Amino acid sequence: MNTLNFDSLSYANRLKAAGMDAGLAEVQASAMSEVIHGHFQTLSTKQEVQQLGHDLRKDMQLLEQRMVIKLGSLMVLAIGVVATVVKLI
Repeated sequence: MNTLNFDSLSYANRLKAAGMDAGLAEVQASAMSEVIHGHFQTLSTKQEVQQLGHDLRKDMQLLEQRMVIKLGSLMVLAIGVVATVVKLI
């Protein structure tokens, strides 16, 4: 599994250097670390996204085949109805 390294100390020091209060910088760094590490588990990998794309294309191809079959069936039905109407006239 991939890991994400976030240096909260370095982040807090950068905030302090930019003029932020030391206590606030440390709280901000801690909160940022929690958010990054908490949401990292929900991110998708490149392989997962590629697999999802492959599965979606496959599903779309199956849907296209089903639509072609249904459209063909409707055309056959319509031709039969027209032929029946013509014979009756």
